[in-house]
Amino acid sequence: MKIGTQNQDFFPNAIKEKFQYLKELGFEGFEIDGKYLIDNINEIKEAIIETGIPVTTACGGYSGWIGDFIEERRLNGLAEIKQILRALNEVGGKGIVVPAAWGMFSYRLPPMVPPRSQGEDKKVVSESLIYLNQVAEETNTMIFLEPLNRYQDHMINNLEDARRYIEDNGLNHVKIIADFYHMNIEEDEIAEALHKNKDLIGHIHIADNHRYQPGSGSLNFKKYFDQLKEDGYEGFLTLECRVRGDDLEAEYRKSLFHLRESLV
Repeated sequence: MKIGTQNQDFFPNAIKEKFQYLKELGFEGFEIDGKYLIDNINEIKEAIIETGIPVTTACGGYSGWIGDFIEERRLNGLAEIKQILRALNEVGGKGIVVPAAWGMFSYRLPPMVPPRSQGEDKKVVSESLIYLNQVAEETNTMIFLEPLNRYQDHMINNLEDARRYIEDNGLNHVKIIADFYHMNIEEDEIAEALHKNKDLIGHIHIADNHRYQPGSGSLNFKKYFDQLKEDGYEGFLTLECRVRGDDLEAEYRKSLFHLRESLV
């Protein structure tokens, strides 16, 4: 397993400097914003060649959710995701992280009454995934379907929810992304959920229990990494977290060291 990261505010802004910085920190891959990739693809290609740091995946960078309540916005999002997948194919990226939606509705927060039924939710998300499955096949990429916790989304909250969409629709270019932060809220036991869904897990996001940098909270990363190793996972572990502390770079380095120790 290799360790990657999303962007952080304290990283350099210039693309080639950013990639070189990731290399110096000790990261082995970069999960990029999809629009940022499209807008800067030629310079990003050069940075990959010069540093050897690959773009592993994309996350974000499109304007509509695959389960959006507004149809025009959903279709716009699908078109933008298609462009991102084409760009990922150009730079050797593996695929894009896609939740059903984020921050659109929650049964746990007011008004608590959704604008459409659960059956309609499933129909819309399924149609989006079937379309994106075909695009991913054409671009030799993957869709990584992300369950979010109950306060951020109401449609896909745990790994089993994601699994049902994949199996019910016969999707061969859609895998599950397991996010430890969301799993800490939604799963009974993280290691058990990882093991049960080992055949469909294609990507991992990591943060500690409070969404800050790994090693600053209570999650037992060694236990979960040992389970992933036992189950044959060979993909990336990508940091998707906030960072806190007096020296953010030092804290991030410390977190990376903690993760490497947990991989031993």
